Amino acid sequence: MKYTPENITHLEPNQIFVYGANEAYIHGAGAARLAMRWGAKYGADGLVGQTYGIPTKDRQIYTLPLDKIQLHVNFFLSFAFSHQEYEFLVTKIGCGLALYQPKDIAPLFKIIKTGVFENVILPEEFYKYI
Repeated sequence: MKYTPENITHLEPNQIFVYGANEAYIHGAGAARLAMRWGAKYGADGLVGQTYGIPTKDRQIYTLPLDKIQLHVNFFLSFAFSHQEYEFLVTKIGCGLALYQPKDIAPLFKIIKTGVFENVILPEEFYKYI
């Protein structure tokens, strides 16, 4: 089963809720607000509780360009690769308040196709774009 923020209601101890954040890590709405349920903290980046925020907006809450989001995605994937003990459940980052479409964001995760990221689960809709 693939996960989206709409159907994630609980996490197993090894699961991490991956959400779209802003670079200030102020979790006011969307999946970022939902992440507070699993330990996200204001101003904290990286793995916090059972969450990991990938910025799709800047500190002033303006949407980041895709090349900047790609840098954050790459950093996340590097982290996920070195933490195989976790299963990362990626929400539709950038497809809510940042106003991107899955066809825009999904290709940022195209390295998933290599098969070395078995611990990163993308939204089902993303797979048709990578």
